Amino acid sequence: MTSQMNRRQYFQDAIGNLAATGLALSHSLRLNAEDGPNTSPFRVGVIGHTGRGDFGHGLDKMWQRVRSTETIAISDSAGIEKAKRRLPDVEAFADYREMLKKPKPEIVAVAPRHIDQHHEMCMASIAHGVKGIYVEKPFCQTPQQADEIVSACESTGVRLAIAHRNRYHPVLPIIKQLIDDGEIGKPLEIRARGKEDHRGGCLDLWVLGSHVLNLACYFAGSPRSCQSRLMQDNRPCTEQDIHSGAEGVGPIAGDELHARLEMSSGIPLFFDSIKDHGSRTAGFGIQIIGNEGVIDFRMDREPLTHLRRGNPFQPSTENSPWIPISTAGVGQPEPIQELGSYLSSHQAAGDDLALAIANQTKPICSAEEGRTTVEIICAIFESHKNNGEAVSFPLKNRQHPLK
Repeated sequence: MTSQMNRRQYFQDAIGNLAATGLALSHSLRLNAEDGPNTSPFRVGVIGHTGRGDFGHGLDKMWQRVRSTETIAISDSAGIEKAKRRLPDVEAFADYREMLKKPKPEIVAVAPRHIDQHHEMCMASIAHGVKGIYVEKPFCQTPQQADEIVSACESTGVRLAIAHRNRYHPVLPIIKQLIDDGEIGKPLEIRARGKEDHRGGCLDLWVLGSHVLNLACYFAGSPRSCQSRLMQDNRPCTEQDIHSGAEGVGPIAGDELHARLEMSSGIPLFFDSIKDHGSRTAGFGIQIIGNEGVIDFRMDREPLTHLRRGNPFQPSTENSPWIPISTAGVGQPEPIQELGSYLSSHQAAGDDLALAIANQTKPICSAEEGRTTVEIICAIFESHKNNGEAVSFPLKNRQHPLK
């Protein structure tokens, strides 16, 4: 494999080969150290914090599946003994800064779910000369923090990827092509919802909404403006409702929110979340609604997408089933074995980051995409603070609007 290889073409070729041979995706999308002049795997260091976001959704163990990497160190701010129990066969540290100095990892996994630590951990990793960073979602707390991380990555050549697992799904470009080919007619809108459990409202927006907003932007383009309202107990939120949210997200308010975003594609994007609304997680995903059909995405499930043909606004007595969409097409069996585990384990994202470092290209879900998601979330707060008036992108206020 040469350093000039186009990463997305590599993925497409591998997917085509898998469909023909039936090999497992997890065996075919890894970097092979013997294919290029640099036979040394990328050295990985993991940053975690037990009790404050821990190690995210397996961001410490994922590298064991990424053939082009070798985990050499782990840190846990709660103590070195806790770190040793996570990965007993690698060097352990209580202070991640010492880990960055001593074994000098080339890739750092910023694993805690509590995002108030992400900015400092990312900036320290960049300052110590890493080649790549894989950071748990959400990215960071404010647009200014995102600006600083993006700028540091650009000036140093660091490749940073966000752990939005669904963005690495190989069915996404196939869905794009189906839409371009008119499978659902004219796209009218995109609807997105969080899990709407006990976190419903603004915490849901941060923790789960970041997933669906990032995915929606892949299809709708970049945001142009946002209007929103935050509600608490069926009334508009006031300053007295603002409180510090869980998982380090910063100030939040409201157990219900409704937002509309105008996107560069011309397709409006709606995001809604209501605490304890109906069946837990039932709405978690997005729907692309056209005048001749709907494409539905169920986050972290396999198959990820389904198609329902017909005008969704026209009542019909005919049964219109939801048809699964695989990488082979509408209604076709999935030819890629172990696809679900390849994605859910973060291996797909790890492989992509390694390829981005080797090829000096952007990861599929880059720091810039993470910044866009953070900016959308803060725009929802900003619009409510301005009595529901539309706010434009890029946001003038780069701080947290509710502070």
